[in-house]
Amino acid sequence: MTEPIVDAAPAIDFDLKSLPKVSLHDHLDGGLRPATIIELAQAVGHTLPSTDPVALGEWFRESADSGSLVRYLETFDHTVAVMQTKEGLFRVAKEFVEDLADDGVVYGEVRWAPEQHLQKGLSLDEVVEAVQEGLEAGVDAVAETGREIQVGQLITAMRHADRGQEIAELAVRHRNKGAVGFDIAGAEDGFLPSRFKDAFTYLAEQNFPATVHAGEAAGLESIQSALVDGRALRLGHGVRIAEDIMVEFDDEDAESDEDSIGLVTLGDLSSWIRDRGIALEICPSSNLQTGAIAGFGEGIESHPLDMLYQLGFNVTINTDNRLMSGVTLTDEFELLVETFDYDLDDLLELTLNAAEASFLPLEEKEALVEYINDAYANLG
Repeated sequence: MTEPIVDAAPAIDFDLKSLPKVSLHDHLDGGLRPATIIELAQAVGHTLPSTDPVALGEWFRESADSGSLVRYLETFDHTVAVMQTKEGLFRVAKEFVEDLADDGVVYGEVRWAPEQHLQKGLSLDEVVEAVQEGLEAGVDAVAETGREIQVGQLITAMRHADRGQEIAELAVRHRNKGAVGFDIAGAEDGFLPSRFKDAFTYLAEQNFPATVHAGEAAGLESIQSALVDGRALRLGHGVRIAEDIMVEFDDEDAESDEDSIGLVTLGDLSSWIRDRGIALEICPSSNLQTGAIAGFGEGIESHPLDMLYQLGFNVTINTDNRLMSGVTLTDEFELLVETFDYDLDDLLELTLNAAEASFLPLEEKEALVEYINDAYANLG
């Protein structure tokens, strides 16, 4: 990891939105504006739970806040339904970029599954092209306001479907036209990455990077398969790698006293991930909503991300689905400050982790790291 260039961590007494941020795990169909959903739904004749933007936004958040990943995923029926035309895809992608920039994001990777957007007759290549046009329009719109943002597509295959090879080839076809990586998403439990072993082999042969959803709704077996079968360079969520870490306390009251922790033992899998700096795309609020951290406790204070961070894992912070969770990356940063007493040094390190784990070329990655370091240094 690159060491943060900040001499001392000043008190966080300003708007965290002003900090430059890197977003690695953010779903296109999970970041729509409620008002946009309503307008697009009217255009295509799709019925929504509400036609009031405020009420619809609340419906998405309440439905997602169920503690069930299955229920969480059901909310996407409505967003995907309004993303079946070139016009819908273009608008959603453009606004997605604008909203990222408004939150201080300077680099974002946008993941989405093209195979879910073919209901109106578009081809896989056409939907990717429509999204890319929207992303580029969003970048241009941000530039007109005197700001800069860079984005790339993470082309995603759905775990329950059998189109892995086809989607992998799609991603490679668009590698120099906006696509920067590959992913698999959807219901994790019962659908190991090994289902797509041949597709991942193809991607490796094409030298095309992959991040794999693993360690969210399923545990260590899923993570192991993501690394072995998926050749994952990053883990989408990956939070349940904490199940491979044993923490022994000196006494009964030790859990509320950091000084009383006696011994932390990492298993072979967690050691491998930490020692090789495999990035964890952790999404704090989403992990709480979907029950991904239920095995560690009930509240956000029980999230193992702080333990993973303190132990030297390559932790990055992300939003997952901004609409469903009702959060921005700024909100997630504020949550870490409030829950774990993180300071600017911590936020900088987490941001640099994300920058270095991005699928940017080395030269662009180095420029991004320099930009972030300079921005934090100027805060002093």
